[in-house]
Amino acid sequence: MGLATATPADPAPADTVRGRALRQALLLPLVGAAWWLAYARLAAAASWLTSAALGLSPRDPLGSAVEFFLYEAPKVLMLLTLVVFGVGIVRSFFTPERTRRVLAGRREGIGSVLAALLGVVTPFCSCSAVPLFIGFVTTGVPLGVTFSFLVSAPMVNEIALALLFGLFGWKVAALYAGTGLAIAVVSGLVIGRLHLESWVEPWVYRVKAGVGEPTEEALTWPGRVAAGREAVRDIVGRVWPYVLGGIAVGAGIHGYVPQDFMASFMGREAWWSVPLAVLIGIPLYSNAAGIIPIVQALLGKGAALGTVLAFMMSVIALSLPEMVILRKVLTVRLIAVFVAVVGTGILVVGYLFNFVL
Repeated sequence: MGLATATPADPAPADTVRGRALRQALLLPLVGAAWWLAYARLAAAASWLTSAALGLSPRDPLGSAVEFFLYEAPKVLMLLTLVVFGVGIVRSFFTPERTRRVLAGRREGIGSVLAALLGVVTPFCSCSAVPLFIGFVTTGVPLGVTFSFLVSAPMVNEIALALLFGLFGWKVAALYAGTGLAIAVVSGLVIGRLHLESWVEPWVYRVKAGVGEPTEEALTWPGRVAAGREAVRDIVGRVWPYVLGGIAVGAGIHGYVPQDFMASFMGREAWWSVPLAVLIGIPLYSNAAGIIPIVQALLGKGAALGTVLAFMMSVIALSLPEMVILRKVLTVRLIAVFVAVVGTGILVVGYLFNFVL
């Protein structure tokens, strides 16, 4: 009589999601165990490849440099993959639109602290500096609060933080995070109190904030895991050449640069080493993952921690390419103030840790 006969129904979406979640719950521990077993054997593998396979002596400069590279390259890339996967999951909770809504209308003091903290976990790179700046300003976020975010997001990079923790321990990682956040908060407060809104390019204020922003879908845990995998494909896929380049430079420093020379050039006794490190770092272009192997080699050769941190922060937070991109929305005078305020904070950090540690 035209009535449809009952047919087996397709799996309900909820059942599909539960099945994916169960598979991931079983698979992730196995992948994690395999990762840990491989990571624990990297040092022995690098030593065997250097001595037995290549016939090099680790006591010679070339052998020392090769062993450094063979150990650090897979080590940093494995740490980077693990960290980026976790960060991808965390970032699925913090979209740029949600960040703007949280910061809009906040008072400068509370807003600068909150912006600096949010800068650690929200997606940010130099290419997104302009749209983020426009979005913040046009939705009512104060200029100083915006700059706290712009300083914190690249400087207190969560990937760099996790790599520093894995390579140097929690003390160095905590120093890096605490001082970076302090610079971001103070920089935002100083720029906010100077009332430099007129130094923003006028066309920025004529841009209308989006009225109907896209709604944020509630992600399931399988979706968040997929976001982690996508972050690995995107970030690691883009930065691995810089990582290997940084490790190659670090290997050269480790094998061929005499320790006494590096200690005299970047040691505590050389008062000019901190400003020189900042000046050298500004025109360089590297991401946090690429600069950390160089930091590791410099510290191993006797460079002072404060000087090395100043160099690292200047490369990440005051890179020349980012200044060129920000020129689209900021006048030269405001960029100069930004560089001066952040640069002063980095100098203070460098001298402070060289004096205390």
